[in-house]
Order: sequence, then structure tokens, then C-alpha cells
Amino acid sequence: MTTDRASEALDELRRSLPEGAVRSEQSARLAYSHDATFQRRLPDAVVSPLTTEDVQLVLRVASDAGIPVVTRGAGSGLSGGAVPLDGGIVLMLAGMDGLLEIDVGNGVAVVAPGVITAGLQDRVEAKGLFYPPDPASLGQSTIGGNVATNAGGPRGVKYGATRDYVKGLTVVLADGTRLDLGGKTHKNASGYQLLHLFVGSEGTLGVITQVTLKLIPLPRFRRTVVGFFPSLEIASEAVTALLVTGAWPVTIEIMDRTSLEITEETLGFVLEPEHQAMLLVEADGNNEGAVGNEIEAIAKAMVDSGASRVRLARNETERDLLWRARRSVSGALGQLAPSRLGEDIVVPRARIPEMILRIREISKEYRFPIAVFGHAGDGNLHPTFLFDLEKEGDLPRLERAAASVFREAIELGGAISGEHGIGTLKREFMEEAVGPDTLELMRQIKGLFDPKGIMNPHKIFPTGPGGSGAVDNFLTSLPRLGDGTVG
Repeated sequence: MTTDRASEALDELRRSLPEGAVRSEQSARLAYSHDATFQRRLPDAVVSPLTTEDVQLVLRVASDAGIPVVTRGAGSGLSGGAVPLDGGIVLMLAGMDGLLEIDVGNGVAVVAPGVITAGLQDRVEAKGLFYPPDPASLGQSTIGGNVATNAGGPRGVKYGATRDYVKGLTVVLADGTRLDLGGKTHKNASGYQLLHLFVGSEGTLGVITQVTLKLIPLPRFRRTVVGFFPSLEIASEAVTALLVTGAWPVTIEIMDRTSLEITEETLGFVLEPEHQAMLLVEADGNNEGAVGNEIEAIAKAMVDSGASRVRLARNETERDLLWRARRSVSGALGQLAPSRLGEDIVVPRARIPEMILRIREISKEYRFPIAVFGHAGDGNLHPTFLFDLEKEGDLPRLERAAASVFREAIELGGAISGEHGIGTLKREFMEEAVGPDTLELMRQIKGLFDPKGIMNPHKIFPTGPGGSGAVDNFLTSLPRLGDGTVG
């Protein structure tokens, strides 16, 4: 921001907000220049509001001055959604972290956007209630970020994603207008459901400042089983067999050999040569006998599908080891290469085996190791490319490999994101993914809510001519440290 009006706008915010709420020193700008991807771009200022009224003030001032605003929670996103590509203001909502109400009678929690997901779960479970969405980053990710990306997680097979639990939102639009959408009721057929337009909108339509979430009774019993398989393909084929047993598993997680090796110590198992893949499956419910029957049916289906070893977790300690290993995969893979790109394609469940075969072919063609793990029960896979960002030739080759994975998912009737969102990393594929007419309608909706284009600009929508024409350079064109965009 170089205009006098922009400088005046920041001065106005400093005068109007609590002391320290507006920061523009280099350390703060660097700290909030990135999310969990390799992209970097310095904001001009970081603003930390504490109330909805603070957010309204920030957006009114920013709108008048034409200053871009990028909303940020914990910065754990994996799509570049919180990177301030045009500089401007990073609106840091982590300080809005009040758990405002747990309403047992109505089965809802009312929370501010900065509440940590795991913290909410612990609080409601203490009251015998359950908030199921469980992204792998639940120990650090915020509810506001979960809503903005429609985050999922392992429990999505039975319980769905964040969208399925959002009953109400308070949202501030680009011009400072406040919208109160939905509420504590569990049914609402009153006109257009604008509420759900903001779920998954990645901060491009408005700023979420309060969330009302549906809670359900906490299941009293759960059982966990793991099956090791002689190949990833056999494990993926077993997923369909598990889903037709009549059981309704909470999770069906898949891990390939690379993922298993990097987490072997945490798993508490010694891997045998024939253990090339693993399925981690859990069942829950309020009838101990029924849960036991479900997990036994699942274990039998694993054996019948070719598992070389099946084991039930005998206690909570063993269960916790398994889940700690699964949730640590993404970070642990960083030990195998200087850089990694974790994606989150989704395909119809019956096409998981075919998608895995295509990922294997892409790995061979472009000579990149691609670790595969993810939520096989709902078709959401996380192919993770291992590479060296600084090695000459790796990035252009990675672009082509990642593009191939996206297009294979689309061809199989899937989508380019199941839970991370589009951000910048997948924006150039949106026209291919949703079609030109749908994309144009999305642009019109964006323009209606944000006519000046200040809300998280350059996210979701393609930047190349005609939309998808720039996909050959979708990674090399992104900002990162060392290219003159930061510092």
C-alpha cells in the first residue's frame, strides 16, 4: 500500500482499535506472510480484532481505501488461502477465541472463529456431547478456518464435514455490513440458504465472526482395527468390501508403505516386508455389543479381502498410538525430502483403486516419489509429492505431475479438493473442475458480495487467459521466499 489514503486508513485503525491491534513492523509482516504452503508474500499490516464491531470497522475503512483484506486463523491451511498476494491487511482472528455458549438443550455450541477445534471438542465432550469434524490439524486449526474451507477429517465417513454442523453464522461483508444467518434451530426453509454460501468460501465473500455449531450425543463405545495388506491396490479394493458389510464405520483411513515407514515408531508395530499398506478403521455407537459386532464384521472383511494381518486395538493406549501415527503422517513426510506438496483430491469411493493406480503411473512418469494416504472411506486421498524446491527442474516437473493428478481425479468423476480448499494452488484448474458456466456464476456471486474485490483477492478464481489457460505455470508463478516478493 503506497497511497496516502492507505496510510491514512491504517492511522485511523490505530486510533480506533485497542493499542497493539495494528502492527506493521517487519517481524509481524514476515510472521503472517504465509500459511502451511511454500508461498510467501508480505502484508502491509496485521490487524487483530477482538469483536464483530472491530471487524466491521476494519472492513469499512479498508473498503473506503480499496485495501485488500486477507482473513487468517491459525495459518495451518494447505492451499495458499491465507497468503496476502496483494499485500494489504492480514486480519488475524486468533484472538477472537471465546467459546460463547454450550447450549445442551438445543444441542449447539456458539463460538468465536478463533476457537481451536480440539479445545471445542474437549469442552463439549465433558458435557456428554460430540462435535465430530476432526481435521488432522485439529490441535491448532480454528473453527473459523474450518468453516472457511469446509474442513473434513477421518470421521467424515459416518459424520460428514464441517458444513453438516454449521447452523448459524455472523458474517461481516466487505463494506462492513453485518449479517446474522441461521441460528439455533435445526430446520430452516426461509428463502435462500445464504448461510451455506459462506461455508467453504475461503474468505472471499466476507469475514466469519461467530459460528453456531450442531452437537450430537457422544457415542459411549468405540472399537478400532487395523489391517495390513500386501499392496496399496489390494488395500484400496478392500474399502468397498468394508462398506458393504452392513457396518457403518466412523473412519476408513489408508496409508501406503512410505507413510507407514515414516511413522513406524509411533505406530507401535514392526513392519513386515508384506506390509505395503494399512487400513485403519473405527466403529462407534451406544450399544457395546453392536459396536463389537460391527468391528468383527469389518475385521473379517479385511481378511477376506486379502489382508496379511489384522489386529484389534486392545485398549485406548493402542488406539491412541494408531491415531497419533495417522495424524502425524503429513508432517513426518517432511523428513524424506526438502519440500513436499500435499494434495487432497476426492473421487467416488468405488474408483479409489483406479485413482491409486493412476497416481502410481504419474509417479513413475515424472520420477517423483508420491506418498498416498487419506480418508479412503469418503474417497478423499492425499497424494503427497516429495521434491526439492531449490533443485533446478524439480518445480516445472512437479507442476506437470500435480496437474496430471488433478485431471485424473476430474476424469474419474471427482473433485480437485475434498477439504483443503482451492486457494492459489488449485485455482487454475477451477474451470476444468466445475465448468465455465458454473465458474462464471461464482464470479458473479463474488462480485455481488465484494464489488471492489478486496476480500482475499486472487483466490479460487483462475488468473490465466480463459481461466485454465495458465495451468502449465501454476506453481512457478506463485510467490515464495527468494523471488524478491518478501524482505
